[in-house]
Amino acid sequence: MNPRSPARITGSPVSPDTLPLLRALAEFFASRSVTAYLAGGSIRDALLGRQPVDIDVAVGGDAASLARDLAEATGGSFVSLNEAHAAARVVLPEEWSAKVGQSARVQVDLTAYGQDIARDLARRDFTIDALALSLDDALGESPAERLIDPLGGLADLEAATLRPASERAFQDDPARLLRGVRLAAQLGFTLDDAARLIRRDAHLLTTVSPERLRDEFLKTLAEPGASRHLRLMDDLGLLCRLIPELEEARDVEQPPEHYWNVFYHCVEAPSALEQVTDREGMANSEVLACVPWHSSLDNYFDEEFSDGHTRRTIIKLGCLLHDISKPATKTVEPTGRIRFIGHDAQGAEVCDTVLRRLRFSSRATHLVSAMVKHHLRPTQMRQGVELPTQRAVYRFFRDLETAAVDTLYLNLADYLSAKGPRVVDKDDWQGHCALIGHILHQGLGERQDLQKAPRLVDGHALMEALGLNPGRALGRLLEAIEEAQGAGDISTREEALALARRLL
Repeated sequence: MNPRSPARITGSPVSPDTLPLLRALAEFFASRSVTAYLAGGSIRDALLGRQPVDIDVAVGGDAASLARDLAEATGGSFVSLNEAHAAARVVLPEEWSAKVGQSARVQVDLTAYGQDIARDLARRDFTIDALALSLDDALGESPAERLIDPLGGLADLEAATLRPASERAFQDDPARLLRGVRLAAQLGFTLDDAARLIRRDAHLLTTVSPERLRDEFLKTLAEPGASRHLRLMDDLGLLCRLIPELEEARDVEQPPEHYWNVFYHCVEAPSALEQVTDREGMANSEVLACVPWHSSLDNYFDEEFSDGHTRRTIIKLGCLLHDISKPATKTVEPTGRIRFIGHDAQGAEVCDTVLRRLRFSSRATHLVSAMVKHHLRPTQMRQGVELPTQRAVYRFFRDLETAAVDTLYLNLADYLSAKGPRVVDKDDWQGHCALIGHILHQGLGERQDLQKAPRLVDGHALMEALGLNPGRALGRLLEAIEEAQGAGDISTREEALALARRLL
């Protein structure tokens, strides 16, 4: 569990930055004679001094119909969330997000509260989300005095604990099983009695739509200390229900150089990835000081990559799954040597299955599968004590394309997580970092040089000079010329044509 934190209420139930948006919403609902309450996470975050990203509004009417009208009035996008629970979302245009100081697009989630707002709050997930404030009171004086808190959510905020709003909270919506872990990770709160109910109802996780599972899981994985949150998920019986393929790795032993068995090695790898991509942390750590870096990576891992999540988060997912096929490929030789031949290629196929099942985007699926398939390759590129050749580095970046850099940092995380809490051998680690640094800098340098350098010949030039026709042979010649140029073997048109003649 997360360590208990001190009292957390530091702000007002209404964030000053959201006031322009709340005024606009109040006018919209007043024009339709609809009573509306600010509720849930936006109040919670404001009280904690956090900038709310999403605005939760409970309305006395048809939430879906009102959401459609709001989307039309603001130029936003309508998203149906849960027809059974009368919930819908409006994703506001960028100019609205700018009004509340957000770079990401602000979302307004609408739910119907029925006859009684207090009864509606009792059906929510956690007491800290069972808070409400009418929009009129939110815009008036002393909003904290008007706060509706039927379940003691304020006291739980002060105690930094997540308490379910009812015994049936997770049965009513099993997606809350993962949401509890996600909120504990984001807020640093303890689960306390919620843990008992999560374990009791963990089997219901399989009834949740893949998209909701994916989103809650990625939000948890995005938080710092990802391995700690994964261990909590496992302790609650959630992790292997989400990814059943991980269960086979639980008690699979590894060679002596590994501190953890396969399961915990996979669980620890995401936090190791956080370490080797944290520039500030590197500067303050003797171990991490030798981790290679390139100026082009300053914002690389923080860029949005897929499903609204950063590249770092998707790589952390690759770290969790990188050895998922070790159990299926494990062999023990007569000498006692443990081997996992082919676990990289087989693991890539398993990753493809897992991510498609959870409805990940094709971009994220391709990246994770490519990283897992090639995560051993950087180490295998070394020729004895010699660093990889320029040609080998070129082929690595050519074959992996946009996954090349990510695979290098997965390789570094793999090394650190294999060591566990043991002291890292300084010379061996520095040598490994030097290897990865060599591949990184040479590969990125070649990529930049090739982007600047013109092609030595194109297909038309080859056909004219060698009397060739269009076809696969012509394509293979062009690939060979590009590889030779990338490896530094040729640099002129004449050398390119001479190479093509030799290959013919």
